[in-house]
Amino acid sequence: MEAEKRQKSLAVLYPGRKSEAARERLEEVLDFALKGAEAEIFDEIGVLKERPLCLKGRRLLFAVPLGNYGINREYYEILAWLRSGEQVLSGSLAGMVIDAGSEFYTKAAARELAVAASMAGCGFVGRPLVEGTKSLDNFLVQASNMGTDRMGAYRNSAGILVRQLLDFSWERKKTPHLLVLHASNHKTSNTLALWDQVKEQLSGVEIREVNLRNGTLVDCSGCPYQMCLHFGERGQCFYGGPIVDDVYPAVKWADGLLLLCPNYNDALSANLTAFINRLTALFRTTRFYDKAVFAIIVSGYSGSDLLAGQIATALNMNKTFFLPGNFCMMETANHAGAALSLPGIEERIRRFSRMVRSTLMEEEAKEPLP
Repeated sequence: MEAEKRQKSLAVLYPGRKSEAARERLEEVLDFALKGAEAEIFDEIGVLKERPLCLKGRRLLFAVPLGNYGINREYYEILAWLRSGEQVLSGSLAGMVIDAGSEFYTKAAARELAVAASMAGCGFVGRPLVEGTKSLDNFLVQASNMGTDRMGAYRNSAGILVRQLLDFSWERKKTPHLLVLHASNHKTSNTLALWDQVKEQLSGVEIREVNLRNGTLVDCSGCPYQMCLHFGERGQCFYGGPIVDDVYPAVKWADGLLLLCPNYNDALSANLTAFINRLTALFRTTRFYDKAVFAIIVSGYSGSDLLAGQIATALNMNKTFFLPGNFCMMETANHAGAALSLPGIEERIRRFSRMVRSTLMEEEAKEPLP
């Protein structure tokens, strides 16, 4: 009963609430969004250091004022706490309201926060970010759709996010479907070598693999909205090809999407990026709140966290996929076959495999997701 009550209340992490970075506008948005909700405000890092596990299993709203320059010292203390390596947010579920006094920094802050919180065990609902830039021009379309001004759209969007957080329920399946996408060569790929080991530990999960190297994969060319919508309503895209024939049906079939991501110049490969871009046509008519996204990322030198952030922003914040806690496995290996020789790799493979299974499968759940 106590656990259920905690899930129906909201813990608001509000770093910098008492500092110059905090702005009246964010206070107004939060007052509106939290009206009628049971909310507990955490605005001092000391409380979290004294009670490091007090937010486990909670519904969380990160409220981050960035000021004019994208700097919030108290927020960085929260970030350091999340990056401690401990599972301080295990079983928690979160959303974010990030406000800035300039046109920049909101998405960058959300990206690093999502990765850090996920690595601390926190999941994120699909489309978990409400961001307010200085002009609020990012709300022009929503304001028109809602029949209000930009500030009204900002308030309404935050209110919708709060309700989504409180109402969210993740459904596991008895025999879940997992779609695995990659564009790698089996002979040389460390990423595929890791996946082969993970796959062996996913018994009971029905897996479909699609190699995006097969055939000609054309990137999105930015068709007019109405044209994109026209083809999207038919589960198609103007440019057709493997994306329409193989990938769209597989995405609809899947309960989870796992991307195998070698690091190319600190970014996803061209084919994986093309997949995300081309997913827009399907997204016009199909939302993905009930599908989880996972990733295996391998860098030759560094930068895996940049790819994790790219996946979080593209598929969780934009395309509405559920982002589980510890959604990605990140490794560094710069020679073919080196990934399987890394110290402790077997345990990390086991943990990642268990996370995928427990996210998707009924019988694997040790404790319910929020």
